[in-house]
Amino acid sequence: MLFKIKGSLSLSTMISVCLLFAYSPAQAEDKYVAEAGHASLQEWLLPDEAPYPAGNKPNEARIALGKMLFFDTRLSGDSNMSCATCHSPLYGWGDGLETGKGFRSKILDRASPVVTNTAFNSIQMWDGRKKSLEDQAMGPMEATAEMNMNIPKLFKFLNNSEGYKAAFAKAYPGEKIDATTLSKGMASFERTIISNNSPFDKWVKGDAKAMTAQQVNGFKVFVGKANCVACHSAPNFTDNGFHNIGLASYGKKNPDVGRFAQRPLKLMKGAFKTPTLRDISYSAPYFHDGAESTLQGVVEHYAKGGVVKTNLSPNMEEIKLNAAEKQSLVEFMKALNSERKPFTLPVLPVK
Repeated sequence: MLFKIKGSLSLSTMISVCLLFAYSPAQAEDKYVAEAGHASLQEWLLPDEAPYPAGNKPNEARIALGKMLFFDTRLSGDSNMSCATCHSPLYGWGDGLETGKGFRSKILDRASPVVTNTAFNSIQMWDGRKKSLEDQAMGPMEATAEMNMNIPKLFKFLNNSEGYKAAFAKAYPGEKIDATTLSKGMASFERTIISNNSPFDKWVKGDAKAMTAQQVNGFKVFVGKANCVACHSAPNFTDNGFHNIGLASYGKKNPDVGRFAQRPLKLMKGAFKTPTLRDISYSAPYFHDGAESTLQGVVEHYAKGGVVKTNLSPNMEEIKLNAAEKQSLVEFMKALNSERKPFTLPVLPVK
């Protein structure tokens, strides 16, 4: 080790820092032989089943309940917002805005994070303040700046609704309709929002024609010269860690300190969670502040090593990429999109 870290770091942070020094770009490219179906690529395949905690194995009834809750605007203070308002299948499970809008259209400080593949995250939210899908489910409803729901009123509504009472009884027989079962139902639905059948996945499985030559070259740049893999690692293209990537907004007065509010370590000041790159083309704009509207802009940001260099993540440095390499990276990221399928909205209980 050529450096010393003071204080304690989360496991995900230590892993991401170690990854930085584990391979040189050339070694990383050699590790992943750019040949469809090669054994070294198999770690990029997601498990067939998303992980779930004990006591909340997803089933048809639990997913159906969670889907209703996710799309029901009556779970908000003004009955005009649902979870799907900010996390919509129309916008790649985001909202298409630079930063989200909350109660009475108040503009929020951060972009609405996509919920695609959050089932595979070991920690949730841009700043990691929630541990699991169950842990985060009630958060937006409780937040006055977001859905601003009166929680006693919420559970009075659910416990008086014949439709919801039947749905909860089927999903969680013998259990109360409360924050625990609501959160479990919501999480069960969110575990179905999965992207794992992209051209890249098919290429990894052995279909040599699934990606273009330019996209294959983009993957080589991704794991090699550009070293994107240091943070966007296998299999979900995230290290579940937190990094200050030098966004211009960090140079403003009183910037958002991100993970530092949860873990007051210098390395975490201005650091935000690494998002997955799966289905990335469907969920512009990008970054926690929505600063970039295109994948080309994202690549340019990383190539110059960020804008504000204060407290920059050790993973960030200027990368000398030519125009062809930058375009190959963009095209590779497009190969991470699974096919979008028609989505059927739930039928909500009338009362």
